[in-house]
Amino acid sequence: MEFSSPAQRRLETVRSHLGSSPADDQTSLFLNATASASPFLNEDSYSVVLPEKLDTGKWNVYRSAKSPTKLISRFQDHPEIGTLHDNFVHAVETYPDNKYLGTRVRLDGTVGEYTWMTYAETASERQAIGSGLLFHGISHGACVGLYFINRPEWLIADHACAAYSFISVPLYDTLGPDAVKFAVNHATLQAIFCVPQTLNTLLSFLAEIPSIRLIVVVGGADEHLPSLPQGTGVKIVSYQKLLSQGRSSLHPFYPPKPEDIATICYTSGTTGTPKGAVLTHGNLIANVAGSSLAVEFLPSDIYISYLPLAHIYERANQILAVYGGVAIGFYQGDVLKLMNDFAVLRPTVFCSVPRLYNRIYDGVTSAVKSSGVMKKRLFEIAYNSKKKAIVNGRNPSALWDKLVFNKIKEKLGGRVRFIGSGASPLSPDVMDFLRVCFGCSVREGYGMTETSCVISSMDEGDTLSGHVGSPNPACEVKLVDVPEMNYTSDDQPYPRGEICVRGPIIFKGYYKDEEQTREIIDEDSWLHTGDIGLWLSGGRLKIIDRKKNIFKLAQGEYIAPEKIENVYTKCRFVSQCFIHGDSFNSSLVAIVSVDPDVMKEWAASEGIKYEHLGQLCNDPKARKAVLAEMDGVGKEAQLRGFEFAKAVTLVPEPFTLENGLLTPTFKIKRPQAKAYFADAISKMYAEIAALDPMPSKL
Repeated sequence: MEFSSPAQRRLETVRSHLGSSPADDQTSLFLNATASASPFLNEDSYSVVLPEKLDTGKWNVYRSAKSPTKLISRFQDHPEIGTLHDNFVHAVETYPDNKYLGTRVRLDGTVGEYTWMTYAETASERQAIGSGLLFHGISHGACVGLYFINRPEWLIADHACAAYSFISVPLYDTLGPDAVKFAVNHATLQAIFCVPQTLNTLLSFLAEIPSIRLIVVVGGADEHLPSLPQGTGVKIVSYQKLLSQGRSSLHPFYPPKPEDIATICYTSGTTGTPKGAVLTHGNLIANVAGSSLAVEFLPSDIYISYLPLAHIYERANQILAVYGGVAIGFYQGDVLKLMNDFAVLRPTVFCSVPRLYNRIYDGVTSAVKSSGVMKKRLFEIAYNSKKKAIVNGRNPSALWDKLVFNKIKEKLGGRVRFIGSGASPLSPDVMDFLRVCFGCSVREGYGMTETSCVISSMDEGDTLSGHVGSPNPACEVKLVDVPEMNYTSDDQPYPRGEICVRGPIIFKGYYKDEEQTREIIDEDSWLHTGDIGLWLSGGRLKIIDRKKNIFKLAQGEYIAPEKIENVYTKCRFVSQCFIHGDSFNSSLVAIVSVDPDVMKEWAASEGIKYEHLGQLCNDPKARKAVLAEMDGVGKEAQLRGFEFAKAVTLVPEPFTLENGLLTPTFKIKRPQAKAYFADAISKMYAEIAALDPMPSKL
């Protein structure tokens, strides 16, 4: 292709900024001639800005400043690693005797100290499990289900799938039977690993999942397994028996290629049937290789695994941990006992979700408030002094840790050097709290299953809170105008719009669903996330809204409920919040799952008597007090008038996976919540109509 003279000059200008020429492959810098210049990069930037197309003058594509000329697709130090199998082989060869998989749960179900398998021992077991699947006639390329919570056998089975070119299909243990049945049939699973509890679920609809040929029960003894009639064509074996069968008939590996499918991840979503996101080995390696430029896991690290392995966030962390030769200690299976696992394991790396960090924050701040005037004052002085030092890039005084913060550090075992947060926004207050109290690197990231996990993450040394950092070096990001929400890439002082992503991390599509794939990936290979973002100074991305969940009120105002819910959860009474509105009403209403301790403390201070928490939640005084405090939090966050809830219903029970109100990634299932709380919503609108001379319903 020949370029005009001005275009040629523009390309040379960009090249001079970069100090290199673009490569020929498709992940190289997509340099474009433009009609107008734009600041490209300065010393304070975490991202670089590039033009998208040759025939437009818009510089709107952002890449990581760590790799502006080429999107990362392999580990820089080990470009030979192209698949998950390669990654594990690298770890086994480099760290054979390092501890790898640790568990506290003994064979008899009791809990003790952690016992460990090394990388070499795990490698031997994964070959036996893969060979065992072949022994039972499971063919290369077959889909294999993993239907249980985090434990060593989950990762061993996943490694076996990678070594023998099977496709692993994780199933959330919290998914209802209908969703599990759908995924098993949709992906045509031939084998499935489960535990005795989930085996019962499978057996309840075994006749309706005809593709299944083998069920492997982890933690079950052969003598206790049910025997099926011969006509079913399904074999049930224990994990130990499969291991023994595989060891007696070992097969050589059947390694996959980077372009082969590694996994199909079924995203539960908030509506409709699950969608199967198809991720290749190349997708996953590219994402983790890009992330590794910002975050390094070390052979000396210990990582605690409790987030669902069926979720891409935990899966990507595991791949990076293997690359670094990290020890993985599993929680005992009960999140209520997680703090005990911390005390025993004493991890150095902890990745979690805001829900748990908010709990830690609430617990500490509540304890400080009730600790007495002197201790409260000491905490405030220590906190403010250390925070100021961190923001200014100075080393805080060790005195504050000795006097105040070491006790808080012990909550996570006392050795954590890295804290990661993802899956939903972390409030700036909680981010600052974690940095001050735990004295370690705290990073927030943003991603999704369809991008193989990380889209962006905070950079080392960046002390600004309230954003999700710069693009993963394995992708490029742009913002697309959303006129119906008044967001444009020309907005000042910060460009705003829907976040779109492109690069080797983008999934291959939804399994057997071309229509929904076309809805999310456009003709230029940009994946449309549905999230609204803005670019802060330095090329840092901030999530400000959600496109898919917006709705209109009666007078035409667009509402993004998740943004409002995130504001209201800062209210001390509010544990969880569901905001509802529709085009028939001109105002919003809220369902609040209350913090029991705060409610009881408030009731005591007000002299209110009650028999149980549900009775207190129904007290008009309690509702009025909570709504008043929510109003105060809303004003502080500068919510617009129509974004305030005009009525609130308090409920004692939390929104959970079990009652069908949350997805496995802890997002509210909005249609289900609307139906679940339909009576309460109707009553609130009736109350508003009775009090308001300008009726809510139009």
